[in-house]
Amino acid sequence: MKISDKINASIAEGKTFFSFEFFPPRTDEGVENLFDRMDRMVSLGPTFCDITWGAGGSTADLTLEIASRMQNMVCIETMMHLTCTNMPVEKLDNALNEVKKAGIQNILALRGDPPKGQEKFETVEGGFGCALDLVKYIKKQFGDYFGVTIAGYPEAHPDVIVEDPSQMEANYQSDLEYLKKKVDAGGELIVTQLFYDTSRYFKFVDDCRALGITVPIIPGVMPVLTYGGFKRMTSFCKTDVPAKITETLESIKDNDEAIKKFGVQMGIDMCRELLDRGVPGVHMYTLNLESSAVAILEGVGLIDRNNIPRTLPWRQPANASRTEEAVRPIFWSNRPKSYLKRTADWDRFPSGRWGDSRSPAYGTLSDYQFMRRHATTEKRAIKAREAWGDTVDSVDDVVDVFVRYCKGGISILPWNEMDSMQKESNTILSSLVEVNKLGYLTINSQPMVNGVPSSDPKVGWGGPGGYIYQKAYIEFFVSPQAFQTLQSDLDKAESLTYIAVNARGDTQSNLKTEGVNAVTWGVFPGKEVIQPTVVDPKSFAIWKDEAFDLWVYEWGALYDEGSKSRKILQEIRDTWYLVSVVDNNYVDGNIFKLFGL
Repeated sequence: MKISDKINASIAEGKTFFSFEFFPPRTDEGVENLFDRMDRMVSLGPTFCDITWGAGGSTADLTLEIASRMQNMVCIETMMHLTCTNMPVEKLDNALNEVKKAGIQNILALRGDPPKGQEKFETVEGGFGCALDLVKYIKKQFGDYFGVTIAGYPEAHPDVIVEDPSQMEANYQSDLEYLKKKVDAGGELIVTQLFYDTSRYFKFVDDCRALGITVPIIPGVMPVLTYGGFKRMTSFCKTDVPAKITETLESIKDNDEAIKKFGVQMGIDMCRELLDRGVPGVHMYTLNLESSAVAILEGVGLIDRNNIPRTLPWRQPANASRTEEAVRPIFWSNRPKSYLKRTADWDRFPSGRWGDSRSPAYGTLSDYQFMRRHATTEKRAIKAREAWGDTVDSVDDVVDVFVRYCKGGISILPWNEMDSMQKESNTILSSLVEVNKLGYLTINSQPMVNGVPSSDPKVGWGGPGGYIYQKAYIEFFVSPQAFQTLQSDLDKAESLTYIAVNARGDTQSNLKTEGVNAVTWGVFPGKEVIQPTVVDPKSFAIWKDEAFDLWVYEWGALYDEGSKSRKILQEIRDTWYLVSVVDNNYVDGNIFKLFGL
């Protein structure tokens, strides 16, 4: 979807919004760390995120890769920067075709900075020398497919900022007229360069409107993080810094913590003034850091961690081919990226009921980011060993890891791509702890919910005015001996349905058919019942291979081949059962009664 359409809709509804900018890190470890951070920040509800092209086009390939993952794995509407620097038409065509293939519809068209070591911008042979020509080219070649965003400069472009006041005024007016040409050529949204004097922004907007520029103009806000970084950035961009800000920073320049604290408060004051004077939203230049940008947005009320609306229980994809997707098997609830990867080649996605349009073919997982996420680098492996143990000497050690995870003592587990459990699990945490102590190692669960308002901060989704229902669900690994004891209780329980399978595919179940069981649904005014998560036996047969393999490919990869630790984990993988249990009594059932709790 075009970001300009989303922003115009928010403006029409009187809603405020925010967005984040990131840049490509220099190392593989940095990229993976960025995605971990990005996941957390996207969960806070930005309207979009963008990724820069890199100075001199130096990170072009990496930018394309990151943008694709943002759109299709992180599931956030993504805008990719595209510059003219070192980009002949052939490279531009390749970049635009690649992002289109990835389902991305938004481009920030820029001239770009000169390559490293070069003071002035030079047009590459066969390329363009300005953003205006790039905007025209995108529109000519791709029509209305891409939403094109352009940059605005409240103090004029740094290249034309001079000391002489009369010449500066002329340059500023010329810059405005050039901006108008970019809008007339197809620019649908303006994001501004950083500034620290809000009066400059408001004058800029007034001047744009007087010139006939009507598209949204979103202020770019860059938090002050360090004294040195602030000085370098404002010098490079020739940013006017109010004397009061300069004086304060100079007085605390040797105190990093004070600088950061001041930066947050200054950001809050700036954003509050912008919002109070009618600005519809802010674009945060994060510099790939989380805390300051988020603290500023929390400070002005744009983020409320206790009330983040969800369209569905899982994050909806941003790729246009999946926008109608509305139902998934519950098994991948904690591994949504894995599910997206395995279903990426489907021609159609179920939009109403699971059986309506489901493709039977799940792709395989070979990428390290999915099956060896915590073993891709030594730093990640060290973190994983700290959580799961330098050695695994017994099954009791394994049980202890799961118990500590449920208690919040550790934040990572092979079966969860996120660094925390789902919020709704908080209501059943004490029971999950006891279940794991008994040796039933839980990897997925949800509480029973009977007609809770859709605005509920823990289980709500779908917007206001609806009601949410859930059947209690629990999924766990268990030894064959313990399962044999448990099975008789499972068979006796009238409201419980279950499927149990081991790595060989030996299956035990009390299901009379292989029908799909809806375990979450919502009732909303004027709509059909929405059932976004289901238990599907056929999908469970696929999921179990992934779930069992994580014992050795993710956890076991931390230890030497042939070690006692590896053998214990391999034994669990080879002999234990994975059990999926649904309590179909969502009114007054008690799924934990099965475990004697």
